[in-house]
Amino acid sequence: MPTLAEHNRQADAAYKEAAPHEHWIDEVKDGRHVLIRPLTAADREREYDFIKNLSPESRHARFLGEINEPGKRLMDQLMNVDNQHRMAFIALVHDNGKLIEIGVARYAEAKEHECECAVTVADNWQQQGLGYILMQHLIKAARANGFKRMYTIDGATNSRLRDLTRDLGFHSVIDPNDSTQVISSIEL
Repeated sequence: MPTLAEHNRQADAAYKEAAPHEHWIDEVKDGRHVLIRPLTAADREREYDFIKNLSPESRHARFLGEINEPGKRLMDQLMNVDNQHRMAFIALVHDNGKLIEIGVARYAEAKEHECECAVTVADNWQQQGLGYILMQHLIKAARANGFKRMYTIDGATNSRLRDLTRDLGFHSVIDPNDSTQVISSIEL
C-alpha cells in the first residue's frame, strides 16, 4: 500500500494529464490531494454516478426534496453550464486508475448581478474541508464574472451548510416566505 505522499504524487500526475486546462490541485484536511476543475459535458456520467451514490439525506439536502434517480431533465439542467451565467466546479479523486467525482459546487444567475449557489460533497468526503475549497473557487469565479451577490437557500435543519456558509462569510436569515428554509448570502 503506497504512503500518502506516494499516493499524492501518483494522483497529481494523473490530475495534470486529465485536466490540461484550468484546474487546481488542492489538499483536504487529511492530506489527500483532489483535482478541482470546471465541469464539462464529458462529466455527465460522473455527475450521474455522483448523485446516485449520495445518501438519501445528502440528496435531500442538495435538492430540497426526495430524489432517487436523476432523470434526463435534471441531468440536462445540471450539465447546462456556460462558465459565466452558469458555472460548476467538480472535485475529483484518483482511485484505482479512474477519476471519481467527490464534490461539486455550482452557481446560476438568478437576476442581474446575483447568483444562487449550491455545494454537495460525497458522504465519505464530508468534514474534510472540500466544500469550503469548492466554494472558494466558485466565489472567485462569480466575482470574476461580474456578480455582486451570491446566495443559497437550504433547509433550516442543514446545520453543516450553515456552518460552511458562516465560515465563508455568508450572512443567514430565515426565509420570510418559508420558515423551514434559510437564505444565506454574501456580497461579492
